[in-house]
Amino acid sequence: MAHTNDAQDDLHRLRQSLEIPPSREWEATVRLMLRLIGEDPNRAGLRRTPLRVKQAMRFLTSGYRQNPAQFFRRSVGDAKSDEMVIVKNIDFYSICEHHMLPFFGKCHLAYLPDKKIVGLSKIPRLVDLFARRLQVQERLTAQITEAFTQHVQPRGVGCVMEAQHLCLMMRGVQKQNTKAITSSMNGLFRTSEKTRGEFLSLIRSDL
Repeated sequence: MAHTNDAQDDLHRLRQSLEIPPSREWEATVRLMLRLIGEDPNRAGLRRTPLRVKQAMRFLTSGYRQNPAQFFRRSVGDAKSDEMVIVKNIDFYSICEHHMLPFFGKCHLAYLPDKKIVGLSKIPRLVDLFARRLQVQERLTAQITEAFTQHVQPRGVGCVMEAQHLCLMMRGVQKQNTKAITSSMNGLFRTSEKTRGEFLSLIRSDL
């Protein structure tokens, strides 16, 4: 992938300019950032911060190191129903690619099986796979729908995400109660108003 090659080139130049061994590049980068904001990376409270940031960022961006094809390989079984399946109120946390600040909220996903179903626990795992990357909410919603469609091949998929963005709350317009809602529909969820309406009604209900 192009962004991976660019990142590797940037890291190579950083190591050359600062003579950083590959195993310490994360820590060195965070120490530099601390200095740039006017902090002392050697003071007691910050000595282990570079390591903690490294560990946190590796977890929060672990989606780059996961493959949807491998993820679905053992999770798809024969369908015993053709009725709508919904998993709603899936908590997710992601990082905005524009400011590298968190955005978080709920994801609701539904599908109409056609010969194949997936274990329900796999749906939140799919959401995390794409959420744990640098993202924009619009793309995240579409990626979840597209991956589910490609690997499960249902008669339709619907995904709605609602999130709060710290880049709107902490900086810029500083609006604390703003939520962004995005949706992605395909198959019968796009072509059938009845199917789409049932999905939207069910995710709004308290059932």
